Amino acid sequence: MATDTIAASEAGYAAAESAPGMPQLDFATYPNQIFWLLVTLIAIYLVLSRVALPRIAGILSERQWTITNDIAAAEDLKAKAVEAEAAYNQALADARAEAQRIVAEAKTEIQADLDDAIAKADAEIAAKSAESEKAIAEIRAGALESIEAVAKDTAAEIVGLLGGQSDSAAIDKAVADRMKG
Repeated sequence: MATDTIAASEAGYAAAESAPGMPQLDFATYPNQIFWLLVTLIAIYLVLSRVALPRIAGILSERQWTITNDIAAAEDLKAKAVEAEAAYNQALADARAEAQRIVAEAKTEIQADLDDAIAKADAEIAAKSAESEKAIAEIRAGALESIEAVAKDTAAEIVGLLGGQSDSAAIDKAVADRMKG
């Protein structure tokens, strides 16, 4: 059995030595290999040039068109944003000016109301002051009359106590002279 395997292996070696080798390296098949190489390259060229490359070129041009449009849209949006910012700043400035105007109007109205209130208060104070002065003048006049009456009565009593006769005309004249100063 062992001798059979050895004989078979030797036969395999002998057949391998007589075989031509790898077909790619066999010079007899070179023209056939070159033919099929050219056929394959031409087929690949035709598939690429007619199908794949136009699709790739279309995709690239579409991508470039999209990028260009996106850049243009971004520039438009940027311009609109600048315009919106300018409009916002203008509206803010207008609102501030309006607020200043409203504050100024409110101040003038408040000042006018305050001036009116002060004028009314001054008028009321002047009226009350005049009434008070009139009341004080009446009280003073009444006090002077009361003092004059008391002075006349007191003078008549003093003259009567001192043993003299009271002359009411003389007492009135003496009190009147003394009251004048």
